[in-house]
Amino acid sequence: MVHKKLAVAVLAAAVGACAQVQNQSTAPGEQPLQDDPLAAVGDKPVDPPPEIQTAPAPVDIWDRLRREFHLERHLENPKVQDYIAYFARNEGYMARVTERSRRYIFHVVEQLEQANMPMELALLPIVESAYDPFAFSHARASGMWQFIPATGRSFGLQQNWWYDGRRDVHESTRAAIQYFSYLSARFDGDWELVLAAYNAGEGTVRRARERNARRNMGTGFWDLKLPRETQRYVPQLLALAEVVSKPEYYGVKLYDIANEPYYAAVDVGSQIDMAQAARLADIEVEELYLLNPGYNRWATDPNGSHRLLVPADKREKMELALTELPLDQRVTWQRYNIARGDTLSTIARRYETTVAAIREANKLRSNNIRAGKTLLIPSAAGPDAQFAYTLDRRVGNQRSASQGKKGSYTVRPGDTLWEISRSLRVSVSDLANWNSMAPGDTLRPGRSLVTYSNGGDSRTTRKISYHVRSGDSLYRIAQKFSLKISDILRWNKLNKSSYLQPGQRLTLFVDTAASG
Repeated sequence: MVHKKLAVAVLAAAVGACAQVQNQSTAPGEQPLQDDPLAAVGDKPVDPPPEIQTAPAPVDIWDRLRREFHLERHLENPKVQDYIAYFARNEGYMARVTERSRRYIFHVVEQLEQANMPMELALLPIVESAYDPFAFSHARASGMWQFIPATGRSFGLQQNWWYDGRRDVHESTRAAIQYFSYLSARFDGDWELVLAAYNAGEGTVRRARERNARRNMGTGFWDLKLPRETQRYVPQLLALAEVVSKPEYYGVKLYDIANEPYYAAVDVGSQIDMAQAARLADIEVEELYLLNPGYNRWATDPNGSHRLLVPADKREKMELALTELPLDQRVTWQRYNIARGDTLSTIARRYETTVAAIREANKLRSNNIRAGKTLLIPSAAGPDAQFAYTLDRRVGNQRSASQGKKGSYTVRPGDTLWEISRSLRVSVSDLANWNSMAPGDTLRPGRSLVTYSNGGDSRTTRKISYHVRSGDSLYRIAQKFSLKISDILRWNKLNKSSYLQPGQRLTLFVDTAASG
């Protein structure tokens, strides 16, 4: 006990001495205290801490992706191996699809990174749509991320006559990330199950897991009995990640894409004609639509949003041009004299606008109009506006140069009006009327036919293969995709008395802007 008290006293004295030394200021010329990390030791200064080595900046977008991949690729799986072999054999496809992604993929990566999502998801639009924002499926899924209408609305994607948010590259990516986040919470962060649920639906995956659990079987993706498409869906993405990780090894050419923004957003403040907006930004109207594929018509939605995406190096130019353009000059207006029998709906169809837009422009409280009065109609800025055309059935479907983009087609041996109209995405009757012909007339090789741009626009018209289901009819299919029964019959060489069989395949040319 004595020895213990002595030890405590000695220790206390030592602590007091140390405190006294620390309270004394160091005199000039004296050596600083040794516990100062920046102090000199004798005449030799303490080495500064080593510099933090930072990784070099990514060479391009593919390098950036590779650094952030972390999903297990299951390279031993036969389906993954099959898809790796497929992509390696089809290097031309990989070059094309990665070239198509060049406008969008940097911004997809940015949004995924902000949400802390697996970077492999930046490749999912290749699986879903080949990075085509105008892609459309037989299930009416649309856009890069292939949202069906109901799911799109569930995640805030507005869909109306003017605009379809499922095709908006920025908004659809936001919605897809929100959907991934929701599914990740439901499947405890198992990304293989998340991807399967994104493809097949949450309920389909959940029920498959419940079946396996009842049988004491595995409940991971590779254990489940899922739709054939879903069984291939996840392996395809994993194979893509492998090929993108080692393109030289697999002999695949990826399009060179810089790790920098391609586009920037401009707030135009009001509805604007797309052709006019393209001129303000000094870009082709086609480029503007590729960056803003959500817009169905020749102008932006009059009720917003009023955001347009333009190439990043054109933003300042467009913003400056907008300051010099009054709001009332951003859409061209036509004066229309109301004729007997006219209704707002027929006038709206004729001028490719909506009843609501006409009512708002003319401060109308109802749909009642009177013959002899004049209406102001918002209309496209000119023939180079891609959706600008006027359809007036009362004058035999004739279109003039001011109603659409005029073109020509030289008849080749074996051509028929039906085949030509199909290739041009127009009706046989329109093509015949433009050339003062009857639909059944024989064509002479070498003859030049007058054509006009299709109101549905080749960008939003997609050829799809439709799988006939039990209970389907020509009427039901036509209604679903906003088509004419006569067109479905013509495209598939059927007649009205033909019966549809479950499992039968139909070729449809669908205007995604009209059928959304």
